[in-house]
Amino acid sequence: MKHYTTALKDKVPVGQKAAFGAGHFILNILPGTLGVFIQFFLLTAWGVDPLWAGLLGGLPRIFDAITDPIMGFISDNTQSKWGRRRPYIFLGAIISGVLFFLMWQIDDNASQTYIIWHVMVLQILFLVGNTMFATPLVGLGYEMTSDYNERTRLMSFANSMGQIAWMIVPWLYVIIPDSNTFNTQTEGVRTMALIVGLMTIVFGILPSLFCKGIDSSHMENRKKINFRTLASNMKELYVGIIQVSKNKPFMKLCGATFLVFNGFQLVAAFGVFIIVFYLYNGSYEMAGTWPAWFNTINAMITAFLVIPIISKMANKWGKRKAFIISTALSIAGYLLKWWGFDKDLNSSFNQTGLGKSLNSVIGSIFETLNPLLDNIGMSWFTIDPGNEIPWLMFVPIPLFAFGMGGLFTLMMSMTADVCDLDELENGMPRKEGTFGAIYWWMVKLGQAIALVLGGVILKIVGFDPNVTEQTFETMNRLRIADILIPSLTAALAIWVMWSYSLNEKRAREIKKKLIERRGEL
Repeated sequence: MKHYTTALKDKVPVGQKAAFGAGHFILNILPGTLGVFIQFFLLTAWGVDPLWAGLLGGLPRIFDAITDPIMGFISDNTQSKWGRRRPYIFLGAIISGVLFFLMWQIDDNASQTYIIWHVMVLQILFLVGNTMFATPLVGLGYEMTSDYNERTRLMSFANSMGQIAWMIVPWLYVIIPDSNTFNTQTEGVRTMALIVGLMTIVFGILPSLFCKGIDSSHMENRKKINFRTLASNMKELYVGIIQVSKNKPFMKLCGATFLVFNGFQLVAAFGVFIIVFYLYNGSYEMAGTWPAWFNTINAMITAFLVIPIISKMANKWGKRKAFIISTALSIAGYLLKWWGFDKDLNSSFNQTGLGKSLNSVIGSIFETLNPLLDNIGMSWFTIDPGNEIPWLMFVPIPLFAFGMGGLFTLMMSMTADVCDLDELENGMPRKEGTFGAIYWWMVKLGQAIALVLGGVILKIVGFDPNVTEQTFETMNRLRIADILIPSLTAALAIWVMWSYSLNEKRAREIKKKLIERRGEL
């Protein structure tokens, strides 16, 4: 493969990458925290019926299906001295932060009816504000550079920063119920909502202040958009969506994303259940903070090891090959979980010299740290030095982390290439916002389906989280589902992407033709 050097003018400065990455941190911390609050603390802190909690998690997503494409169309056609995307990112970050905070300021004694309506209405308003922030942000990322490889480096940087959110989110399950930190769980939720809301405003506005997109002052064929003309332009929006849906490379990206992400999300909670109910025989007390550590270490390895490797793979071998290789590695990691989560193998390993040494080292460290952590109000971070640690469960992480690590890094980079192809075929205006909206709608659809099917699968395997002792057969079926489902969906994604044709050579040919047609943007 012929390798090209990125021109200096196409390189995104580190400061802009960091600002864009700060936006991606918010793109991850908001849905992560919202999911924890709705799916767990509404039930445990306020006693909301699980059925209503599920509806609160799913029903407002209907509005995303409507608002995302509209927001993408608006930002594609906006004309302002601050650019097409940045005003919406700025306002959307502030609105999202304020409404997320208000959504969780619920009185301890509020009735279930009040809680349901309060969360439902505020969540819908929050999602509108979040769409105003997220959709233009994604579109901005697609247009920050026109270079094939620099796009991957930008998305690699941003997604590494996004993974920091997933180092934080698992600890909400530990921090909020800790009686030494908060008097009640409801107080914990209200306080953490304030912290997340403030982070959303502070970090969310950074892309609007420091990132530069396309100078679109001379971009042709844009529609004049305001509240009076929006309705009359719905036909143009419909035409744009049809054009996007006919873009075969983009549809492959959406299909592969749906498969990989949905497969991962379907079993996302299974790992915690297997750690608690299989490795620790149903004792949350014995399991302690290891479920949180498992997810945090996964995010750390993804951010600081896997994503940089994937970026280099894409630069050397191309994005399609990098996706296929990284997804195949993730399948190997999923299969390895059968041995990594085996109770007997973990017990045997802990009897080896290496296992005893590791337990001794960690035990000594936390025997010293635990009193210090207690004194500074971080008792939730402590580890019982007397407990054996299931070390083998960490072994598959460096492999299966390639699945999610490669997915958004490569798919977002490839979507930017697809936007060039669309301009070549359909002309101006460029539709980064519309492409971003439809792509992320597919992600949200996968999340919604996973929420429903995840519970169905637990029912099928016979798992009941309210029962301490699960049968051996139930846990075996759960372990098989935890491996088989993401492995099959990942394999299907490889099949979908096998014939993806928009490689580096083709992308550079398209860029050359566009420059000849309308000059540099």
